[in-house]
Amino acid sequence: MLRGLILALGLVAAAFPAAASSRIKDVAELQASRDNQLVGYGLVIGLNGSGDSLRNAPFTEQSIRAMLQNLGIATEGGRARAKNVAAVIVTANLPPFVQSGARIDATVSSLGDATSLAGGTLVMTPLRAADGEIYAVAQGPVVVSGFSAEGQAETLTQGVPTAGRVPNGAIIERHVAASFDEMLMLTLQLRNPDFSTAVRITDTINAYTERRFGARLAAEQDSRTVVIRKPKGVSAARFYAELENLMVEADAPARVVVDERTGTVVIGNDVRISRVGISHGALTVRVTEMPRVVQPEPFSRGETEIEPFTVIEADQPDANVAVLDGPDLQTLVSGLNRLGVKPDGIIAILQGIKSAGALQAELVLQ
Repeated sequence: MLRGLILALGLVAAAFPAAASSRIKDVAELQASRDNQLVGYGLVIGLNGSGDSLRNAPFTEQSIRAMLQNLGIATEGGRARAKNVAAVIVTANLPPFVQSGARIDATVSSLGDATSLAGGTLVMTPLRAADGEIYAVAQGPVVVSGFSAEGQAETLTQGVPTAGRVPNGAIIERHVAASFDEMLMLTLQLRNPDFSTAVRITDTINAYTERRFGARLAAEQDSRTVVIRKPKGVSAARFYAELENLMVEADAPARVVVDERTGTVVIGNDVRISRVGISHGALTVRVTEMPRVVQPEPFSRGETEIEPFTVIEADQPDANVAVLDGPDLQTLVSGLNRLGVKPDGIIAILQGIKSAGALQAELVLQ
């Protein structure tokens, strides 16, 4: 079976013709509660001379003095000149149903002009939600994937050394109250909105609940939402655990996604192309400058000069007219392969087919 178009400058990925069945938990998520975003301001210490320059980041010096005063250390006097401290913004997501004492990951990003956070340690930082209350406290060593090396004449940077993570570095101090077991209605949100998928999920759940509980408990509301009524005598967690592993065939509209920057084309399984004739050729013009040195005659009063000399070559390969017809995905991909063009050519062909009205799909340009 043809698995796609693999070309010199890019990849055309294609879905398989057969529809795949997925679990309900993979195509939809339960909207019983939601994440809450947390943010805080803190300091990363222990850097190897890659911290903030206190002249350009005065708030770092102010934070150092405030931290030391809270620790009972007097900071009266001269200016601090430490280069091993960086001011950072710490962010985290507070998951639903998490209790006090649990740990979550925290993301650390430099706020000043520090060049790297590698080897640093985040000092105790309170994390607040939108209501201004503290829900977590973060502290621990910062893990940075990028690095930066600098010499007198060259600098090498890979990744982002000014951002990192503190794995399990935030401890939950306050949980968000959520009474999941008391909910009488469960709401499913489809990750990819589609009316056909929502109806199939509803029918699959109703077929199961009719056998299990003797009632049809699900109803679709729109292309994204399915509501389920919880039966009596069973907890909400146990009830949804029975439903989330039911298999359903997810549907999606026919779509072609084109990324011109990377030369990537993704063709959906339901994409169809009406019969069209295509001629694709490229004109290559090469301009070469080859200046020549002209010498004067012997014993003459002439001077050596440089005479410009330009060579222009034009090459236009033969472009035959090909018939492209895509009643199914495998035929469409085979027809594009027969044209023998590179990804940029395939992108131009698909745009031309769309303009001609022969592409029976949505063309998404990224």
